[in-house]
Amino acid sequence: MSDPIKHECGIALLRLKQPLEYYLEKYGSALWGLNKMHLLMEKQHNRGQDGAGIANIKLDMQPGERYISRSRSVQKNPTQDIFDQINAKFKAIYDENPDKLKDVSYLKKNVGFTGEVFLGHLRYGTYGRNSIESCHPFLRQSNWMTRNLVVAGNFNLTNVDELFDVLVELGQHPKEKSDTVTVMEKIGHFLDVENDELYAHYKSLGYAKTDIYARIQDEIKIDKILKKASERWDGGYAMAGLLGHGSAFVLRDPSGIRPAFWYEDDEICVVASERPVIQTAFNLKEEDIQELKPGHALIIEKKGQVKELQINAPRELKQCSFERIYFSRGSDADIYKERKALGRLIVKDVLDSVGHDYDNSVFSFIPNTAEVSFYGLIKGLEEALNQDKIKQIQALGPNASSEALSDIINRRARIEKIAIKDAKLRTFITQDDSRDDLVAHVYDITYGSVRRGTDNLIVIDDSIVRGTTLRQSILRILDRLGPKKIVVVSSAPQIRYPDCYGIDMAKMGDFIAFEAAIALLRQSGQAHIIDEVYRAALEQVQLPKEQVKNVVQRIYAPFSDKEISAQIANMLTPVGMQAEVEIIYQSVENLHQACPGHTGDWYFTGNYPTPGGNKVVNRAFINWMEKRNERAY
Repeated sequence: MSDPIKHECGIALLRLKQPLEYYLEKYGSALWGLNKMHLLMEKQHNRGQDGAGIANIKLDMQPGERYISRSRSVQKNPTQDIFDQINAKFKAIYDENPDKLKDVSYLKKNVGFTGEVFLGHLRYGTYGRNSIESCHPFLRQSNWMTRNLVVAGNFNLTNVDELFDVLVELGQHPKEKSDTVTVMEKIGHFLDVENDELYAHYKSLGYAKTDIYARIQDEIKIDKILKKASERWDGGYAMAGLLGHGSAFVLRDPSGIRPAFWYEDDEICVVASERPVIQTAFNLKEEDIQELKPGHALIIEKKGQVKELQINAPRELKQCSFERIYFSRGSDADIYKERKALGRLIVKDVLDSVGHDYDNSVFSFIPNTAEVSFYGLIKGLEEALNQDKIKQIQALGPNASSEALSDIINRRARIEKIAIKDAKLRTFITQDDSRDDLVAHVYDITYGSVRRGTDNLIVIDDSIVRGTTLRQSILRILDRLGPKKIVVVSSAPQIRYPDCYGIDMAKMGDFIAFEAAIALLRQSGQAHIIDEVYRAALEQVQLPKEQVKNVVQRIYAPFSDKEISAQIANMLTPVGMQAEVEIIYQSVENLHQACPGHTGDWYFTGNYPTPGGNKVVNRAFINWMEKRNERAY
């Protein structure tokens, strides 16, 4: 993505189902689980680079023995920093007495992160400060083991204000109004209620207090807690948690917006945000791994039993399509195929833009994340060119010369590595002109790859959000090669609406497609629509979210996708450009054809999967009209 955006977080949960002695004997290390967690988190670093955290719980510890460990970091390489800190303790033990690293009893009593249950998190901060306090996992502590709660998630809720008010009505005094704290306190409240009910029940039967808490560990109903805690959540989430006695859970939203995958055998149960991460860490086939069902929770009991239970009724499936276009690692078998399909499906529009002139067109990609869709584009070009070749050969007739046939057969789409991002330039210069000049040199270009004044240059990107990088850097760089026309192809449709489920796209003014539609309304004498939409949005502010309609869709209604694309090209073309600039976007229909299992497209269509989405988009428009530079939720 040429416009970098911060997006979804990553989670990793690992439960060791055997005693640590088992892993020491079989794999040669009592730290086997910790090392696997390092791998699970490192293989998801694409999902979060602002911060990272890990928590660990030891099973069956005695009173007075520490059983919860946690480490978090916001350093430059946070995951590596965390494990450097943890491993430094083991290195010190090794230097003193290597045999102690094989003494499981010693490790569990004296060293952190030697337990059986792990929860890791990688953070992209879509909102708020990038501080240790903002890093998951969050910890809700208690002297009663079964009341301790560790929470980490890939999530965002649209109705934090509503949920906060509910906590206040319960008599709580939350320390801040954020979705993470609100979620943790909501789960924590019903965890306390469950503990209280079980305690009262067994006390009435005459059980001793120590016996009661032993029974609570075995009988606490996590599904009951999660049902009560999440019944009013509006958003996308894969929410993971650990209880102090060793039970664990991962809860997925009813629309399946946020991803979660899991695997279980007699040694482990593991959950991660991406399937290939589990495949790599444990050398598994893709068919071995299951996707957590929307509206369900994977519950891992203290004794190791694993259950997938429905918590909330599943809604219409709206899995995030941006996961497939950009966010997730392209090493997933299905994602790799889908990204290639996105490139292949846009071939017709690309060829139409250059008059099917293969001989005078050069094809490339920017940035590297668009490489897989570029492969699909080239495959589609080859297929189209082969059809042209067949017609040309047939037109030659039966007496065609070898030379004529050779000329036709040897025609190829011209592929070049046009731009290379060599280094990230940093500057403290504040003057816009001077800073933009530096930004315009972020990429190195391959001189001589384009014939000046003759060739078209086509580059594919995975998406275009704001267009800032195109305008300030990429188009200027490409123009230096001297093409007669530059065609920028987005494998994603036009991003028109804010996200409120975990992607940092919360303000209307951040979208070049929105700015283009506004410009077209003004140019065509339809500026009254802007005021009408504003009034309609204001009229719905006090309505319950379930009654709110997305009125911002009216901004785009008067124009075709191609009209908006043309206006975008006009707005992003820098002054002084020599080449003609055209921008082509993927259609929503082709997106769904390429990614049939991930139909969540609200940022393209405005069709939000939860009621809170409509409230957010209207508020984002109001903020834009009132020049409020703040997110809408």
